[in-house]
Amino acid sequence: MGASPNSIRFSHKAVKSLIYHQHEVIPVGRRKGTIAGREILTGKPGIDHLHTVSLYVGPSGQAEYYDYIISLNPKRVIFNPGTVNPEFMAMLSSKGIEPVEDCMLIMLNKGTF
Repeated sequence: MGASPNSIRFSHKAVKSLIYHQHEVIPVGRRKGTIAGREILTGKPGIDHLHTVSLYVGPSGQAEYYDYIISLNPKRVIFNPGTVNPEFMAMLSSKGIEPVEDCMLIMLNKGTF
């Protein structure tokens, strides 16, 4: 969540790293574009069988996505650096969704993703 077509953004690098590590990835962002041939979906697309949401949206921009992310019923939501939001983390926990405060890029490189 927060995928960007701008190659210097960490969200862009994260999508490429997921692909490199052979994970299925569905980039969702505010701007249309592509990352490594994958179309960035905009809005709040329906996604079935989702395991993990990796946030690249800062706390001030997350509220509009609370209900949407919860409705996707992921097993976990990764709060990357700069996205930690205690209010949303508590909401997720109350719904049985694990909030994880970590860096997805590091997790992928360490094999802990």
